[in-house]
Amino acid sequence: MSTLLLIDDEPMIRRMIREYAGSEDFRFLEASDGAEAMDILGNEPVDLVVLDITMPKMDGWTTLHEIRRVSNVPVIILTVRSDERDKFFGFELGADDYLVKPFSLRELFLRIKVFLKRSEATGAKFSFQHDNFKVDLDSHNVVIDSKSLRLKPKEYDLLAFFIRNPGKVHSRESLLNAVWGYDYYGDVRTVDTHIKCLRDQLGPYKRHIVTVWGSGYKFEIQP
Repeated sequence: MSTLLLIDDEPMIRRMIREYAGSEDFRFLEASDGAEAMDILGNEPVDLVVLDITMPKMDGWTTLHEIRRVSNVPVIILTVRSDERDKFFGFELGADDYLVKPFSLRELFLRIKVFLKRSEATGAKFSFQHDNFKVDLDSHNVVIDSKSLRLKPKEYDLLAFFIRNPGKVHSRESLLNAVWGYDYYGDVRTVDTHIKCLRDQLGPYKRHIVTVWGSGYKFEIQP
């Protein structure tokens, strides 16, 4: 079952699309603004995003920019803004399609199905794969035994950093700087806590994150 995320501040629009998604056998997630949507994307596997432009807190342009920083998930813009310049700007920011309100629910879902079929046809391109452990660094998708994991943002950031820097021993301080940033003033024990949580999520594949006593951690392929 494919998962859709609708980002729109209009309750009536969300209700209409939610009900139609249910009749089409889609898993449906919704957010009323961009900030809420980014929280969802950081914790839930999403196959396609439908995005409004005019929203409070974080508008659609900013949201699309933030989505493209972390994911290549297909994005369909759904908006009242019909100006050609808005369409061009949306595509320049990375939108895959642009639909103007008022709209046909049938047309919207036909477009959704086209993008999902295209994704299935091309298949997922994993940046890292070992046995049944796969990670797509473009879409932030982590799969173990054909099931997507719901990692917390920092858990994923740690895993991505390890995958991009395999075989090298990283001290807690260097991990803190690389993943949390130089302006983070937390304790280095934060790293240990997140490593433990990440290992719990990875199950049998936690063996890839190796503790180097007195030095830190490294990521290596274990048989």
